[in-house]
Amino acid sequence: MTPIEDIKARMRAEALLRRAAAHRDGGPEAAEAVQRHFMAALGNGISLAPGAVVSGYWPMRDELDIRPLLERLAGAGYVCALPVVGPRGTPLSFRRWRPGDELASAGFGTTEPATRAEPVSPDLLLTPLLAFDAAGGRLGYGAAYYDITLRALRRAGEAVAVGIAFDAQRIDAAPHEDHDEPLDWVITETGAHRCRPREQSGKGKT
Repeated sequence: MTPIEDIKARMRAEALLRRAAAHRDGGPEAAEAVQRHFMAALGNGISLAPGAVVSGYWPMRDELDIRPLLERLAGAGYVCALPVVGPRGTPLSFRRWRPGDELASAGFGTTEPATRAEPVSPDLLLTPLLAFDAAGGRLGYGAAYYDITLRALRRAGEAVAVGIAFDAQRIDAAPHEDHDEPLDWVITETGAHRCRPREQSGKGKT
């Protein structure tokens, strides 16, 4: 294990404990707050055209539950999707999701739409994480699926990455490597936080 891999492993273990505590202390309330903060930020910083495709995730373990937000977005006319995990080292693919759709268990403990669901390409990705910083640095689970996916989507056009987290998951600085793709926004139970470029991350507050 390289020095940075060792640092990330230790930080992941610490972040899992913080996230579990935050979920235990206020998971349902945070889910509703994140839904409100995201919808308030639409058109007030986060730009999303009518009918745009929003990728979410089906929460596992103590990830912040965004199902209230996905249902709100679907009701507002946006196309919602969930990721489909392929072989390690490949980008995620996405299938359309509607409230009430059949879901199937998949790799890494994830849940995804049935194979007959329509494939789509997201304009905005609601992204789970273990820890984040003010510059948009994201500490994930280590498989780099979201980094690979965001890089591919951003090369093909514009894709907005919005991290979803408890405020307790904020850290001073996430370990950064060349392949890491930054978040544009982070939504927590305290509000919608625009991420600053890394070179400006030592100034001011989100």
